[in-house]
Amino acid sequence: MKWIYIVAGMALFVKMLLVSNPEADLSISIVQVVVSDSGVPNAVSGIIFRNRLYDTIFEVVVFTIAIMGATYMLANERPFCAIYHFSDRPSVILARLGATIAALVGIELAIRGHLSPGGGFAAGVAGGTAIGLVAITSSPEWMQSLYKKWHASKWEKISVLIFIVLSVIKLSGFELPQGDLGTLFSGGVLPLLNFLVAIKVALGSWAVILTFIHYRGIL
Repeated sequence: MKWIYIVAGMALFVKMLLVSNPEADLSISIVQVVVSDSGVPNAVSGIIFRNRLYDTIFEVVVFTIAIMGATYMLANERPFCAIYHFSDRPSVILARLGATIAALVGIELAIRGHLSPGGGFAAGVAGGTAIGLVAITSSPEWMQSLYKKWHASKWEKISVLIFIVLSVIKLSGFELPQGDLGTLFSGGVLPLLNFLVAIKVALGSWAVILTFIHYRGIL
């Protein structure tokens, strides 16, 4: 059996040396094809939410499992007795200013990510950054009460379910009208998928931040 593996490895090595790869057709622009098929100027969003939508579905599911894993991993640990946060005025002002900028960037990427560089994942990271900056300058009790008041955990799960349902419908062959290329309401269901990913990542980041602050503190 060992010799079979050796011969197979040598054959593969010879193949890589002697057999040339087919020449690419340079007359066709892959970016233009993706933009034309997806109906959005951001070819990356077109690939993520159309050409490799299967991968994106499981990326969202893996992120959800990671959030649940963080909660279960720390469930048996003792919460921090005293949780400190930044209270000096300059740190609070700078953190809140950074949170405002990050939140605005996140909203922009969530709404217009299919038209410009960025997208749902980047928007969610920007939103999570804004939440983290607010968390290090606020009391954990206030952050937790705000999380429960707005039912962030429920909205996170709802966004995942809607994303999966819309993805399955799209993969089944049902398409919404693409609209005019470059406009806000273009690309069919792609802008909605982009927005749902942004909500999912931002709210998931909020849950992880609260969990780690509760069990590990900030400083």
